[in-house]
Amino acid sequence: MLQLGLLFALASALTTNVALLCKHRGAMAAPSVELRHPLRSAMALFRSRWWTIGFAIALGAWGLHVVALAVAPLSLVETTISGGLVLLAWFAERWFGVRVSAREWLGLILCAIGLVLLAVTSANAAGASSRYSTEAMAAFEAGAVAAGTLLLVSTSARFPGRNRGAILGAAAGLLLGVANVSIKALTGTVPGHPLSLVSPWAALAVIAGVGAFFALARGLQTGGAIPVISLTAVSANLASITGGILVFGDSIGSDPLAIVARCLAFAAVIAAVAVMPASRRLAPAPA
Repeated sequence: MLQLGLLFALASALTTNVALLCKHRGAMAAPSVELRHPLRSAMALFRSRWWTIGFAIALGAWGLHVVALAVAPLSLVETTISGGLVLLAWFAERWFGVRVSAREWLGLILCAIGLVLLAVTSANAAGASSRYSTEAMAAFEAGAVAAGTLLLVSTSARFPGRNRGAILGAAAGLLLGVANVSIKALTGTVPGHPLSLVSPWAALAVIAGVGAFFALARGLQTGGAIPVISLTAVSANLASITGGILVFGDSIGSDPLAIVARCLAFAAVIAAVAVMPASRRLAPAPA
């Protein structure tokens, strides 16, 4: 089941990359997103063909993500998805007209190292536990939501040189991490008790998802595709991995060697995402 979960996680990463690049094209073609007018902004986004295509692909990626969360540990799923981010540069170059820089290739190498270490240490990983402490869950979710909200609020301040796109991407990632942790909790209760969907965690997942929707859209409009998408992905994965360890008790290894290897894998993947971003604009969409 662990290998199946990793396969679904990798498939989710691939489709998510394509969806985000399509969304970037759509966001650039749509009017500026205004958080004060969410309905009007959402309607304008969906009138953009590329955004609608990206959103449809993202729904499929989300379904693959949920399946992966149901059968594999949260931290392992999110690390695999983070590793799949290296293919963002390949998709962007081949399909969306972005030249891959030396820094981005360095990110590819770092992430490949992380994935190899992850594969070596995942054979004895624990199962997909969805048990959690309510207190730990509430504390983690509250902290992540507060951090994401502060980032969103900070973008309204007018300071010269502020990279609003990057900040909005980080905020969107944190909110997506909140949704991922909530969904992981629901995978342990909903199959047997569908009424458990009526819970604070389900409501929090929806609210966080809506907030991430607008933060990502505005971030893509104000920042480059690769840096904003990368920051969104790494923030989401960091939040989800932290939640997996702190809330669900995901193991980082059963012996000192495995712990060191798993930590190096996490560090390599995170370093890859930090190295890869580059401020480049996508070429115009082909007719």
